[in-house]
Amino acid sequence: TVRENYERVKPFANVRADVRGWTLDVLRIIQRIGSPVFDLSTVYSFENELAAIYPNNRNVRPKIRQQLQVLRDLNFVEFHGNGLYRLLN
Repeated sequence: TVRENYERVKPFANVRADVRGWTLDVLRIIQRIGSPVFDLSTVYSFENELAAIYPNNRNVRPKIRQQLQVLRDLNFVEFHGNGLYRLLN
């Protein structure tokens, strides 16, 4: 189990340290949504929470979209078009 968990988070080692916090926070939000299929507007509903964590960031929505792209590239989510995503195992 430990090795499986390690392999799962290993791709985060390739994410720059200054971005990694954002990526993990967006992933945690996606996991809290509680459904493997979600849309961008649902993630946007957590905008105030992320703004409180990162008060110096004035572009929270673009940052959310960017982090969804990072998570897509790391094979944590799939993008299905029209703001629709699916969380992968």
